[in-house]
Amino acid sequence: MSAEKLTFFDKVWGQHVVADLGGKDFLIHIDRHFLHELSGALSLQGIKAVNQSVRNPELTFATLDHVLDTFPGRDDNPAMPGSAAFIRELREGCTRSDIPLFDLDDPRQGIVHVVAPEQGIALPGCTFACGDSHTCTVGGIGALAFGVGPSDGEVILASQCLTMLKPGNMRVNFEGRMGKGVFAKDLILNLIRRISADGGSGYVVEFDGPVVRSMPIEGRLTLCNMAAEFSARSGLVSPDEITFNYLVDKPYSPKGDLWEAAVAHWTGLKTHPEAIFQKEVTIDCSGMAPQVTWGTSPEHTVGIDELIPDPDSECSEQVRKTMEKALLYTGLRPGQAIAGIGIDVAFIGSCTNSRYSDLEAAAEILKGRRVASNVKAICSPGSTEVKHRAERDGIADIFKEAGFEWRESGCSLCMSGSAGGETNPEGSRVISSTNRNFENRQGRGVSSHLASPTTVAYSAIKGYIADAREVLA
Repeated sequence: MSAEKLTFFDKVWGQHVVADLGGKDFLIHIDRHFLHELSGALSLQGIKAVNQSVRNPELTFATLDHVLDTFPGRDDNPAMPGSAAFIRELREGCTRSDIPLFDLDDPRQGIVHVVAPEQGIALPGCTFACGDSHTCTVGGIGALAFGVGPSDGEVILASQCLTMLKPGNMRVNFEGRMGKGVFAKDLILNLIRRISADGGSGYVVEFDGPVVRSMPIEGRLTLCNMAAEFSARSGLVSPDEITFNYLVDKPYSPKGDLWEAAVAHWTGLKTHPEAIFQKEVTIDCSGMAPQVTWGTSPEHTVGIDELIPDPDSECSEQVRKTMEKALLYTGLRPGQAIAGIGIDVAFIGSCTNSRYSDLEAAAEILKGRRVASNVKAICSPGSTEVKHRAERDGIADIFKEAGFEWRESGCSLCMSGSAGGETNPEGSRVISSTNRNFENRQGRGVSSHLASPTTVAYSAIKGYIADAREVLA
């Protein structure tokens, strides 16, 4: 393939190859590296143990997010057992290596995948790594991002490089128009439902098509966030004017002449019209309903106006068994309407859907309404910056007046126990704006239904899974 007909991914990859190691193995330069208190603390401990210094501390950043208590008035002593040691190790490692840390008292603190684009740390065409599977989120602004383990994090800290297998190229085109009450979360759940949770395995997925091209950056970030649930190595949206307008005033974005040079470079990275992908998928969004998961995988998804499928209708014995196991865990039955299923908890937060636009969309539903008496409703903004903006603009007041608990920024109830040791009651049912509905993900025996913030908000009001189009029409 000529250089003029490359995909966006191939162009960015090629610009970061330090050495071709043979086969599909390459040594890749990592432009930006973000740490948090779990895997990041372990990586910093690892290089300390071998007396290795951080090669480029100015290219690495850190924040606290995973194990923090998100209750108002939180302090340095989260209730999650052993978590204080991770916080201490991250702080000491950042001080020792001169790495900028967005600590509890820093207005830039927040979930790593929210903070990185919000601050302009992740940029189009850069390679980006973090010790978390949802690092692909920042592909929404055009960064080639990879989740890595603590040992790979050590390698990056010491060398600013990483040995990697080159993934394949896949493109997903979203065409048509999104209807009222349908958001990026619904699109990615629908994709995973159609193609399976393994559909992106071995690929970097480029999201494209007229729906994506007209989508705001925060929607693109949601799409790329759940590329991890599609089993993709990463997800990308090539940069355009929407990207540039989002990044132009970010704290770590280039300034002055460097900005103009950067935009010129980023503009040249888009996929050539004749580039060939190894796999292509096209989805027409016209007529798509809001999506909700019913089982224990993101592929266990239906439209909110549909029925839970019957495992006996599946041809594959393995798929049938997985569906039967999921129905047994969630206590649901084939042919049951997803709408109307009672809930105990509604949660808005996580790296998937906790940005300002997510809270704004939910507030549109909540304004003038009250959470059902049987529902515990919680909102944890994705960053301190998002939280403060929502408080200035009155969005926080709408949440609180509706009966939502208004929390501090952090990963919170995305993963059971991460919110300072808090978890959902055993056996409860949660509707959540998060990204994973695995068994026990949000508490022992807890059934998690993934949906957009709008669907979560309306379900909290009704006390059961409900279609927000009833009030949006």
